Amino acid sequence: MRIAIFGVGAMGCLFGARLSPHAEVTLVGHWPEQIAALQRQRLRIIHPDRRDEFADLQATNSIDSLEPVDIALILTKSSGTEAAARSAAKVLAPDGIAITLQNGLGNLEILAEHVGADCATLGVTTEGASIDRPGVLRYGGRGATHLSTRPEINGHVQAFAELLQKGGMAARVLDDVSGLVWGKLAVNAAINPLTAVLGVTNGMLLESEAARSLMAAAAREVAAVAAAHGITLPFDDAAARAEDVAGLTATNRSSMLQDIERGVPTEIEVISGAVVRAGEAKGVPTPVNAVLYRLVKTMEELAVIGRG
Repeated sequence: MRIAIFGVGAMGCLFGARLSPHAEVTLVGHWPEQIAALQRQRLRIIHPDRRDEFADLQATNSIDSLEPVDIALILTKSSGTEAAARSAAKVLAPDGIAITLQNGLGNLEILAEHVGADCATLGVTTEGASIDRPGVLRYGGRGATHLSTRPEINGHVQAFAELLQKGGMAARVLDDVSGLVWGKLAVNAAINPLTAVLGVTNGMLLESEAARSLMAAAAREVAAVAAAHGITLPFDDAAARAEDVAGLTATNRSSMLQDIERGVPTEIEVISGAVVRAGEAKGVPTPVNAVLYRLVKTMEELAVIGRG
């Protein structure tokens, strides 16, 4: 199977490392230092037990030399979805499919607009990783990946899941992953914006009663919006789940915090922004998510002004 992974960050590299021994995989991205590092030497993966692993990855900043691919896996930040979807449409084989495993809401719709609804699907992953520096990946621990299928694409989806399993990843195929997508959204909405605003690790949120209260409120707003849209979350208490994840990932610096520190766009639009818009569509108030959305947007805007 030939696979193009769009995104050369932490998740792109992690999935690339797991898939490359079992398929023809090329990473496509626009981070010059990372691409140069991957072209120069093997990716170094640091495990939680401090064990090192190394993986050979093919990385490029252009699709011009790619042969048609069976799978286009979209793992860019949400700000890169549009460009990745356009590129995916150009390199997909006639019977190929595109899969998004990105955070938040709205990425599938963008993908489908460019590759066609019949060729697009989504999934959700709880695999965790971060980039220490170009060419060095820190693995946060084993999670699970769930992929949504339907009859016309089931062959490719099942084959992709089997490749993930061969690579040592937990992968399952489901008819509907919407509950899992919204469940991850509830956790992300509770943790990521707060860590970005406060400049702290995930675990530090649990050290403050005020922060825990905001986390709980943000998560429960997502649960209320999901219920209004007829979606059942994979857990009974969104607030408790958010606290559990913050504890399990206590030392993690969220991707949104890292984006703020680097002065690059965050995924706030597809996380808190998406919650607010989905709430408005059903008349469900989301005041905490709305404030967190505005705070992070302000930080993004001030970062741009500061660079100017």
